[in-house]
Amino acid sequence: MAQVPQTFFDALAVRTWCGLALGALGRAREEIDAINVYPVADGDTGTNLYLTVESAATAVEAVFAGYETGSGSGPGPGAGEPSLADAVHAMAHGALIGAQGNSGTILAQLLRGMAQVLAQDDEAARVDGAGLRQALRQAADSARQAVAHPVEGTVLTVASAAADAAEVAEGDCGAVARSAYEGARAALAATPGQLAVLGRAGVVDAGGRGLVAVLGALVEAFTGEAVREAPGAPAASEGHARVAGVAEAGPCDDGPGTDGPAYEVIYLLEAENGAVARLRERLDALGDSLVVVGGDGLWNVHVHVDDAGAAVEAGVEAGRPYRIRITHFGLGDAHTGRGRPPRERVQRAVVAVVPGEGLAGLYAEAGATTVLARPGEPPASGELVQALRRAHAREVVLLPNDAELRHTAAAAAEQARTEGIRVALIPTRSAVQGIAALAVHEQGRRFDEDVVQMTSAAGATRYAEVAVAEHESWTTAGICQAGDVLGLIDGDVAVIGADVTATAVTVLDRMLQAGGELVTLVVGDEAPETVAESLQARVRESYLAVDTVVYRGGRQGALLLIGVE
Repeated sequence: MAQVPQTFFDALAVRTWCGLALGALGRAREEIDAINVYPVADGDTGTNLYLTVESAATAVEAVFAGYETGSGSGPGPGAGEPSLADAVHAMAHGALIGAQGNSGTILAQLLRGMAQVLAQDDEAARVDGAGLRQALRQAADSARQAVAHPVEGTVLTVASAAADAAEVAEGDCGAVARSAYEGARAALAATPGQLAVLGRAGVVDAGGRGLVAVLGALVEAFTGEAVREAPGAPAASEGHARVAGVAEAGPCDDGPGTDGPAYEVIYLLEAENGAVARLRERLDALGDSLVVVGGDGLWNVHVHVDDAGAAVEAGVEAGRPYRIRITHFGLGDAHTGRGRPPRERVQRAVVAVVPGEGLAGLYAEAGATTVLARPGEPPASGELVQALRRAHAREVVLLPNDAELRHTAAAAAEQARTEGIRVALIPTRSAVQGIAALAVHEQGRRFDEDVVQMTSAAGATRYAEVAVAEHESWTTAGICQAGDVLGLIDGDVAVIGADVTATAVTVLDRMLQAGGELVTLVVGDEAPETVAESLQARVRESYLAVDTVVYRGGRQGALLLIGVE
């Protein structure tokens, strides 16, 4: 991509900036990960910022491709290039839907704040230095408003300093961007004196360091000149420190702490403004590091909590959450779930695709990093790659829990392997097989032995589901009509019925004809309230040596999932 100096902010400048910012974060990613001690010392801030900008850059490139080829939203080939409004809207939307972690979510709001100013006039082809000054101020203010409890010495402080410096700058966009960069760089160097946890570790704020890299790319986009790299440690030390075992401060406390919420919960949410205001209050009571960004009906929600299920349920009450990601911060205490991870990568982790919020909470409580698959919205390979990265482990067991995801999961595993992560893909075809595999997972075993045991447990679990037919079709059990109740065993339709409970009993009887010791029932929100009780009674009456366990799956697509081990 050509780096042509220019004095105005137009669509090409947006495209150039995104590309340069991605390159800058790619070079600084490991350094930023290494100095990440606040709000959680999980060593992924650089990676999260990179993935967020990668999503923004991809969205901007898609807009330009639409104009160049006629395959996108543009008017067609030869019609010129997108407007400034088109480009900045794409940048902000891409960052919003791809935001990762606390830092990425705040960066998404910074870009959205800029877009609110830069796209005020849909017809404007470009803005000057004055427009960029306003955009940087709106970015800093909107990001601060999105954080439930702003803390100084963080990326918010750096963003405000950039906006303050830009406001007194004179000249074109290049001059404004350079002033903002220098202001941010000075504020970054001061962060160890503002936040005690940074001072103890001898580092600057990781999120602020990433923002300085992004602003440096903005300077280069306008001037064509690379800026000085910002250091990861204060000027008194050489280079950046690799932080290990640093106790963190809480979100509103500069003092050290040893405990904190066990899970990071992130999801996209379709909801109205009023519902989001209530959601903020509820999530604020549940945990910390709360950031809710977005608008116009689409939001990105980020929070650290002990009760991941409650955080997701709050989203369900507010609107429609999807792309739900739940990450366990560390092994911590086996009973309380408290604790923080070590700075270095953990040795082994499990990543699982799950069909409903209830199972997402169950898997997360068992220590798995989860990716939620909505009916009709299977996760893409890129989402699985991001989950494999978020697991922050040297070895990862991947449970796709869906036969249709086999190739997608294999592609994600291969990509992760190129990044140095050892990945074992267990071809689980249902979430109940994943539960069986997770039940025998042991960190203390050698990786190969653990994978063999988990694969064996999954393979020994027959699976079934009960669902409602959406339309007339041919099946292995005959012709079904829309509204019929279908019982599928090992992926094939085995029963066509009219009643959910009766069909489920028939399916269960057929599965237990071949024997079994444990029946797992995962009940969806739309299943009859009595179906689990009826199936448990059936097992007690007819299969004396068989145990039953019931889980609530939430909005999982199928009315009921059944596993027999």
